[in-house]
Amino acid sequence: MSGADTVEEALKALYGGGSGGTGTGTGTGRKRGRSDDHALDGAASLLAADPSADAELNRRGEEFVRTLWTRGWQPADLVRMARRELADEHVRLLAGIVRSQTARYERLPHRWQAQLDALDELTAWTAPDRFSYATAVLELYRLLVRLPRLDAVGPVPGEALPPAVAGEPKTLTRIRALLAKAEATTYAEEAEALTAKAQELMARHSLDEATLAAGAPSPETPGAIRIGVDPPYEQAKAILLDAVATANHCRAVWNEGFGFSTVVGFEADLEPVELLYTSLLVQGTAAMTRAEAEQRAGGRKRTKSFRQSFLLAYANRLGARLAATSRRVAAEAPTLLPALASREVAVTARTDELFPETRASRVRAAWDEAGWTHGTTAADRAGLHPRPHLPGRP
Repeated sequence: MSGADTVEEALKALYGGGSGGTGTGTGTGRKRGRSDDHALDGAASLLAADPSADAELNRRGEEFVRTLWTRGWQPADLVRMARRELADEHVRLLAGIVRSQTARYERLPHRWQAQLDALDELTAWTAPDRFSYATAVLELYRLLVRLPRLDAVGPVPGEALPPAVAGEPKTLTRIRALLAKAEATTYAEEAEALTAKAQELMARHSLDEATLAAGAPSPETPGAIRIGVDPPYEQAKAILLDAVATANHCRAVWNEGFGFSTVVGFEADLEPVELLYTSLLVQGTAAMTRAEAEQRAGGRKRTKSFRQSFLLAYANRLGARLAATSRRVAAEAPTLLPALASREVAVTARTDELFPETRASRVRAAWDEAGWTHGTTAADRAGLHPRPHLPGRP
């Protein structure tokens, strides 16, 4: 029997009895019944006994991954699912397969390289024996073949790609630098002013794009990106991302089951939204840690409800302030309001096209008054009105 035959027999044994193949469920490597365990052990034994099957087994993994690209998945999405459903060794195996599969393309879609760069920290996994290796590989493959189709948010490797753009816009570089400083400073007022300036730059950048669109109609249509929304307190994080997206002429749709939100908007707005959301989350988490320390110093135990209420209040308050800043900047150029409105209509239409069956979700969180108060205060400190001078600071 050839290595290819061994792999084919092992996969048939694993997927026999309706346990895999082209399923549409989310799948999981941890929750399985006895029959699945028996099938997995049998399939792993076949592979462990035939070292000549390794090359074909790797090829099948690349084939599964390539199929998922055409089904709307991207590298970060797959890694996120492996982390949620499986263990560290599976994530590292997946990283190797993704790197190997994508290395064959001369060019990759925009944003893919950053997702691949994030895999550099995942070193190869060395299994203690062949049976353990085969078991882990098959558990990973079982997850991959059960992943459903997602709405595409960009081209697939191998497809025709738009011309590459050298570097990034200067405005985006400035926004990135301001937010990095806001995260690094220990001075609340300095973080407030830096974050405020970043949001104002985002609003003006979007206004500049609307100016160009109003002056010369462009074939550009709204695009989309996925942003991970990881536990714990993912509902509060999804609300924060929605607030950032809405204030910057985008729409966010949360997929709780797969741990991400899809942000729909024009290209000029998408990356700034991701940058600001990530920065505000870092700042909010740091503020929550400080607030908890104050609570403990006052004799109060740290509680889950405190943290939930903190982040929900933080997201709620920031949403209002972000929106106010965007309105203030837009009001400075009233002649562009129709162009902005037209772009927002286009974003809404694209969102409805991608997600025709979205529904509102109630907030599920225990209430904690102290957490809410501290979260609101933290959002105010991440203020969005730039100040010309910071007392006590150069």
